[in-house]
Amino acid sequence: MDLGFVGLGRMGANMVRRLLLDKHRIVAYNRTAEKTREIMAEGAEGAFSLQELVGKLERPRAVWVMVPSGDATESMIDELLKVLEPGDTIVDGGNSNFHDTVRRHDKIASAGLDFIDAGTSGGIWGLEIGYCLMVGGEPEPVKRLEPIFRSLAPADGYLHAGGPGAGHYVKMVHNGIEYGLMQAYAEGFEILHASEYKLDVAAISDLWMHGSVVRSWLLELAASAFSQDPELAHLKGWVADSGEGRWTVQEAIDRDVPAPVITLSLLNRFRSRQEDSYQAKVLAALRNEFGGHAVKTE
Repeated sequence: MDLGFVGLGRMGANMVRRLLLDKHRIVAYNRTAEKTREIMAEGAEGAFSLQELVGKLERPRAVWVMVPSGDATESMIDELLKVLEPGDTIVDGGNSNFHDTVRRHDKIASAGLDFIDAGTSGGIWGLEIGYCLMVGGEPEPVKRLEPIFRSLAPADGYLHAGGPGAGHYVKMVHNGIEYGLMQAYAEGFEILHASEYKLDVAAISDLWMHGSVVRSWLLELAASAFSQDPELAHLKGWVADSGEGRWTVQEAIDRDVPAPVITLSLLNRFRSRQEDSYQAKVLAALRNEFGGHAVKTE
């Protein structure tokens, strides 16, 4: 089927490639024209403005937006509303806050268009293995675009989770769980790394993928990283967060749900970004003040 695709970053371009493999007609646009030309060389039709993209699509049109969450998504949706027509559909495949998604749905619906939120997981590996899709929106437009969803997803990797915002809500919690899993692996491997036994963490991570209850795709990725550099010497221990962990923690607070593991995994990311910790200095100062305990000075 026809689909307009906006945003050809690492995930977006691979999603277009996967759709092309299933013989969908994709009209692609990216603000950087070079990326549009690159995907055109692989079989997509190109557009160098949103007006051109819309003009190349058959009605009712559907346009998938795969740009950074927040202002970039808001701006792109506003631009699309100027060129699309009633009956057309906008799909937001980024990691938007579900509160923003619900608000955008109402704004888009008031213009006579449909809006679908598609929480998308798979990262740079999605082209090969498929993307897990958590979809929210009204039943009719979701059903109409199912050929797209089923092409992007592996078998059993697509779910219409519920009404507007449900897809991004499920993806938010998914990413919160991911924070906790990653933190548990990180702590466990640090203990192994610090052991007096001088353990081979690459071999252990590979071992655990065979029959262990802690086997997972994340563990496979850890094994891959350790096989290349067991000491991870090329990396700095600085960990970003893209928002979903914060939103999950806030939702847990709003719903009176205890979520200590996810919360602490988020806070540990904050700590990773500090060159030095003021709170640790306060702790050292207090121990020195009340007990005369040794301190280290600059």
